[in-house]
Amino acid sequence: MNTSARQLHLNAFLYGTGHHEASWRLPQAEPELNLDFNHILKIVQTAEKGLMDSVFLADGYVGRSNKLEPFTELAALASRTKHIGLIATVGTTYNDPFHVARKFASLDHISKGRAGWNIVTGAGSAAHNFGREEHPEHSLRYEEADEFVDVVKKLWDSWEDDAVRNDKVAGQLIDKNKVHTIDHQGKYYSVQGPLNIARPPQGYPVLVQAGSSEAGKEFAAKIAEVIFTAHQSIGSAQQFYADVKSRLFKYGRSPDELKILPGISPIIAETESEARDIEEALFNFIDKEGAVARLSERLGIDLTDHPLDSPLPIHRLRETKEVNGNKSRHQLILDLINEERLTLKQLISRLGGARGHYTFTGTPLQLADVIETWFLNGAADGFNVMPQIYPDGLEVFVDQVIPELQNRGLFRNSYEGNTLRDRFGLRRPQNSLSYRQISSITNTQNI
Repeated sequence: MNTSARQLHLNAFLYGTGHHEASWRLPQAEPELNLDFNHILKIVQTAEKGLMDSVFLADGYVGRSNKLEPFTELAALASRTKHIGLIATVGTTYNDPFHVARKFASLDHISKGRAGWNIVTGAGSAAHNFGREEHPEHSLRYEEADEFVDVVKKLWDSWEDDAVRNDKVAGQLIDKNKVHTIDHQGKYYSVQGPLNIARPPQGYPVLVQAGSSEAGKEFAAKIAEVIFTAHQSIGSAQQFYADVKSRLFKYGRSPDELKILPGISPIIAETESEARDIEEALFNFIDKEGAVARLSERLGIDLTDHPLDSPLPIHRLRETKEVNGNKSRHQLILDLINEERLTLKQLISRLGGARGHYTFTGTPLQLADVIETWFLNGAADGFNVMPQIYPDGLEVFVDQVIPELQNRGLFRNSYEGNTLRDRFGLRRPQNSLSYRQISSITNTQNI
């Protein structure tokens, strides 16, 4: 048994009927329940039963995803759960800092300190949905996001922790001397403040980031407290882990202040043979023509007539520097093709399982071995668990994999503390504005 005090962190990535693109076509799948709150609640309660750190809702502003808006969904889930963290993706490119600060502060208050913000700049262009002519360039989006997050933090800090008095005797509801303007004047944003809600219980909701490009890694080292990332091998994960952790020192941060959680997308059964049968059934349900069309668009080459059992022509594919969307995921696909010489069929199967995340097919004990190996060998602080089939895949993970991790001394036996920060072992940030010479608000009507 591992006796180290270091413990795994496990997040459940919620995703309809499962992370395999064909999961909805399985006989037992119920895609009609994707918008059914009680169905989603049962899945989240399963994760909470397994003592998982958090659940995560990805989001975007394009496509035909047919899923609930994350703030609405997580606020409802907060009222029906007690311990599990609630993380939502909210992009910076097509939002406003004041609105995002207010919504996350509200979610953190509603959940009593269990909110987390997955910060993205926008992997896919939504310009046409927001009155813009084009999607901003990759590096520009990160520059803007840096200032966006800075403004949001200042707004959270515009209320000192003890600003709310509720003193009936003194007749003081809020101490106006402890609520401050932020007077931010930057390159992209001009915000006076203050926020119109008290500082979140956690100080800041846990800050999560999911980009693994060069700009994304630097942004994460400066700002993030948790990273969701994708790797196809332990070697790649180890390189990423060492790279990002080494960048923390320039920002005055220690390695413990950032938790790295690679995605792992399992198919689990009693025997490896049974798991392989499930994997083959899922592949047979994949829309091959649609998968080829998406790959053709991503890779910049027409693969319509390319034989399924032939390797892909790496020299003819679009280079990562030409991509203005998710650069890290594009590079991951190129590396897969180049290093493993995958055929078109193999690539479709690999990406169909979890869009480039590490896929696993086997038994609960075999999965526990993989998790332990990555965790103890500098590749991960935990995992972003992405079952290829929901809800069955998460139920098996909670009922059979987590107990094995507990037996090995790798995972908690009870929740520690009350907040998501407590789960991840993260400190509550001090109020950055408490130590500045700033003017307090004099007009209580603004409060």
